[in-house]
Amino acid sequence: RTQIEGQDIPVIADPLVRAYGLQLSPPSLEDLTADAERVQRALAEQHGVHCSSVDVAALRQISPRLRERHWSTQAVLRNGECVAWQSPQAALLGLAVDLGTTKVAGYLIDLSEGRTLASHGLMNPQISYGEDVVTRIGRALESPQEAQRMQALAVEAIAQLSQELTAAAGAQVQDIVDAVVVGNTAMHHLLLRLPVEQLVMAPYVPTVASALDVKARDLDLPFAAGAYVHLLPNIAGYVGADHVAMILGTELWKAAGVVLGLDIGTNTEICLANHGRLSSVSCASGPAFEGAHIKHGMRAAAGAIEQLCWANEHLEYHTVGDVPPVGMCGSGILDALAQLHARGIVDQTGRMLDHPQVRTVNGQREFIIVDRETEAGPAPITLTQHDVRELQLAKGAIRTGITALLLESDLPDEEIDEVIIAGAFGSYIDVSSAIIIGMLPALPVQRFRQVGNAAGTGARLALISKEQRAIAATLDRETARLD
Repeated sequence: RTQIEGQDIPVIADPLVRAYGLQLSPPSLEDLTADAERVQRALAEQHGVHCSSVDVAALRQISPRLRERHWSTQAVLRNGECVAWQSPQAALLGLAVDLGTTKVAGYLIDLSEGRTLASHGLMNPQISYGEDVVTRIGRALESPQEAQRMQALAVEAIAQLSQELTAAAGAQVQDIVDAVVVGNTAMHHLLLRLPVEQLVMAPYVPTVASALDVKARDLDLPFAAGAYVHLLPNIAGYVGADHVAMILGTELWKAAGVVLGLDIGTNTEICLANHGRLSSVSCASGPAFEGAHIKHGMRAAAGAIEQLCWANEHLEYHTVGDVPPVGMCGSGILDALAQLHARGIVDQTGRMLDHPQVRTVNGQREFIIVDRETEAGPAPITLTQHDVRELQLAKGAIRTGITALLLESDLPDEEIDEVIIAGAFGSYIDVSSAIIIGMLPALPVQRFRQVGNAAGTGARLALISKEQRAIAATLDRETARLD
């Protein structure tokens, strides 16, 4: 599964780009006005809009387009710059992208209405270079060719998404006139081919923190002639634009009381809103929750055990797609550890104790979850002692981040009014299991809220609304970071 769904936050559609239908009079011997100036004059006369400039790539299209369409066109303006020409009554399309370390989610938006026309997710092809951002940065530092390859893979993912989304909406990629991309600081820098060496060296500072506007063509993205890609600001070397989007998409920036927001993934970012004051931290939770480094771990594909509970003296499970089990994805692995700990099979230190379903293979203990004597399959599905240690590292990183934020604000767990859980993995976990293993504070489950892909929601908000984009632009300055 790639998590694309997120909560809807109603905002008035007020995008940065606007489309203006024009009916022009053709040139004649009495009117020799150049085509671009003719359009600028018509915008002023017919709509009272001042067009200060025309993008050079749009200029290359203007003369044939006007004549093909018999002097009827739709001019697309962004901050006074004409960036594209459309056929009359064409939809004004925008693209929002959450460029995650593991997964990429995209949303095609009708900017005039703020409506999502199509959404889709896919795996980040950079994963073939490494599952974590530090490994990918290391590859990019090997040579300029490797850095270019890392960028090309990110662009390839965005381009593929845009192709699939526009096809689903009966449109073309060239119809996209504006885009917003969010990602962690490393993904942001790799996409833009910015220097990344300083990200892995103390004090871990980004090349740029402020929001950026880049021409889509400069990234080799085949959008409208003069379309821009807007990137939300970064907060720190490991707290990036996706975290800003999460704060925007959960409205943490205006939360009352004490609210904790977590975007759980390969990199987990956590924000504490303490009566209007925001502070954030990033945790290297690693790929264990994606099923990596786990003996029978896998991604959330068909056959992955995603839920486990103890019943009638054995573990009952549910798989993705309701098909026979072939492994365990993150949520199922978390449930397994929680159930074994609750039954005393795994002690407080994470050590696996004696039990009829615990065996030793090659000197390592493992608990049999699905036995091939009772289930079809080539081998039993187990949770090993090594798996437990991997999960302890991942959950320990997240719990340490939460504790650091609370200590910095001198707050006990009990004063947290709400915990918002976002991200692909966070959407599917059983909160009770996360509490049992100590990953999340031991609070009443009513205080927890799972919101899906909040970074994707924030990217959509920034695309749809100038006001939301302006709010996002200030969050990097208003959010304290724990180094």
